[in-house]
Amino acid sequence: VQLQASGGGSVLAGSSLGLSCVVSERRVTYYATAWFRRAPGKEREFVAGILNDGERTRYADFVEGRFTISRDNAENTVYLQMSSLKPEDTAVYYCATDLGARRVMTLSRVYDHWGQGTQVTVSS
Repeated sequence: VQLQASGGGSVLAGSSLGLSCVVSERRVTYYATAWFRRAPGKEREFVAGILNDGERTRYADFVEGRFTISRDNAENTVYLQMSSLKPEDTAVYYCATDLGARRVMTLSRVYDHWGQGTQVTVSS
């Protein structure tokens, strides 16, 4: 399984930014795809996740309705649309898959495949 993340950049606080993650795996019936992030000097943390049915999602509390995760199964792509960005959202964002998952987990150790990170920088 390969994951290719893209879409990071540098924006001002209050701006919006969209991330994309293309997942190569199509053969697995159930899996979850999630976004994690790691800010400088901090632990990696769960941001949002979605099952491959596209209907079940889960968000970290700090998202507070600002981010939306979605997927396009025809394109095998998962999106993270972020709005009202804050400086504390600055981090490297990673996408990952949990093959065989029937629900979205927040623990990074259950995710078996990871993409390269994409930097998101929010300045005030």
